[in-house]
Amino acid sequence: MKRPFGIALALAASAFAFAASPAARAQDAKPAQPVELLNASYDVARELFAAINPVFAAEWQAKNGQKVEIKQSHAGTSAQARAILEGLQADVVTFNQVTDVEILHDRGNLVAADWQKRLPNAASPFYSLPAFLVRKDNPKGIKDWNDLIRSDVKVIFPNPKTSGNARYTYLAAYAYALETNGGDQAKAQDFVRQLFANVPVFDTGGRGATTTFVERNLGDVLITFESEVNGIRREYGDKGFQVIVPPISLLAEFPVSVVDKVVDRKGTRAVATAYLEFLYTDKGQDILASFFNRVHAPAVIAKYKEQFPEVRLVKVEDVFGGWAKVQKEHFASGGILDKVFVNR
Repeated sequence: MKRPFGIALALAASAFAFAASPAARAQDAKPAQPVELLNASYDVARELFAAINPVFAAEWQAKNGQKVEIKQSHAGTSAQARAILEGLQADVVTFNQVTDVEILHDRGNLVAADWQKRLPNAASPFYSLPAFLVRKDNPKGIKDWNDLIRSDVKVIFPNPKTSGNARYTYLAAYAYALETNGGDQAKAQDFVRQLFANVPVFDTGGRGATTTFVERNLGDVLITFESEVNGIRREYGDKGFQVIVPPISLLAEFPVSVVDKVVDRKGTRAVATAYLEFLYTDKGQDILASFFNRVHAPAVIAKYKEQFPEVRLVKVEDVFGGWAKVQKEHFASGGILDKVFVNR
């Protein structure tokens, strides 16, 4: 039985009105598909990003209605850079050395040339410095870099050929030796040669060096980032470790970038960019500082002021002429590092 034309028209209009209503649109709308990011990071950042990731994920879902899972990959950053060049599909890198991001552009064109201009502080949301962790009551009386070359001191830090962490240690020691020897390059090289001679074992990354010092009980002093030594002291409070921040150390910046070719292929640029931008927010900076990283946000700096002793930080640019020059003169095959790292 056919309905009268007027009734049919009314029913059609009613159906259209319901379909156009907010309730109907919400009913028909499908939630955004979950997205997955891979963050390739440095060796001792596991716990840091394990704390950051769920906070960011909750904020992203609240704002965009999309679930995001951030997976982690950790190793020495030079090893991580090689892995990405060989095919590791990392959406973002959170490294501890500028040259390991640069190589992704130079050798694979995976990262844009202007990556340091896309985020504040030259794309470094936080920073640290090489510091010392000594055993209870500091039995060897270690206070400064010159104590590390004494014949009675065994030093633990990872291999500078595989670890950005260790490269900062090498450069900090070299900078100290230059300053205390009137800029004499030969004396600076002899200083780091003696330092290397006092290292009983070279692990490939910072976390391996921590295990050697803490669990295997090798060495009198561990050199690693200030954030790591404080984290160890807090975690192993029963062992009575002490943190020594030397009077002079080297600024260690932590560069971050999206891996452009990966995010464009996967369609993850928006969420990957937001993930890195989150590190600059007060909430992100607070998490970073709670893990003993030094940050840039004024309110967070004030909140955590008491946990960061004063230290004079020298810069790679000022002492060594920049990372490109360091790479060529120190870390390239046959460079200064190879000359002082003999028989290791």
